[in-house]
Amino acid sequence: MEILVDLHTHTVASGHAYSTISENAFAASRRGIKLLGMTDHGPKMPGSPFLYHFGNLTVLPQELYGVRILPGVEANIIGQEGELDVPNSYLARLKLVIVGLHDICYPGGTCEQNTQAYLKAMENPYTDMMVHPGRPEFELDLERIAYMSAKLNLPVEINNSSLTTIERGAWGNCRRIAHYMAQYKGPVILGSDAHFWDRVGEFSHALDLVHEAGISEHQVLNTSPDRVLNYLAARRKSRPIST
Repeated sequence: MEILVDLHTHTVASGHAYSTISENAFAASRRGIKLLGMTDHGPKMPGSPFLYHFGNLTVLPQELYGVRILPGVEANIIGQEGELDVPNSYLARLKLVIVGLHDICYPGGTCEQNTQAYLKAMENPYTDMMVHPGRPEFELDLERIAYMSAKLNLPVEINNSSLTTIERGAWGNCRRIAHYMAQYKGPVILGSDAHFWDRVGEFSHALDLVHEAGISEHQVLNTSPDRVLNYLAARRKSRPIST
């Protein structure tokens, strides 16, 4: 399975990442990545940029080193109703909106409360994809998340960074969500979650898990830039009309 798209990467703007968008794009081009998401953390994450940063992303070139750039955000879930730290007026302008839980941004709760927060974020029409449900900080009902992914046709990520030695405790959770995704056949994305240029396009652990779980190549969106772009275009057409 060849992965040609990396939708989850960070730049120095995230505050705890260490490469520029130019460095990430150059690394992507060296790895054969054709489409690159620039998804710096939303403003609730300490060190992340002010909202104006996300409003000004239109200044970026559409392509660097032969790699198409999708300027976006990794929005943080900040409450148990699935509230995000980026207003819809900003989300509507972005090419890519990925959403996840982070312990420094979300107050935490029971498994049911955490799961409801995640599911409600999935139902947000401005959410394009959900990321790293396998991280160990929060207990989640991973089967319900996989079921809703299939029902909503909303991709859920297998996060390569969660499978590194740094977060080895996530292996069990990631293995469970991968098997549930194979069972319910919802759309999947693989993400590097790169915080330094040398991790861009690195999916080795995630691919191992995809093969182990029996996730089909058809489920994995980022085998094709066109599949990703077509999905995002359809997603935008389904949003409510702004007034």
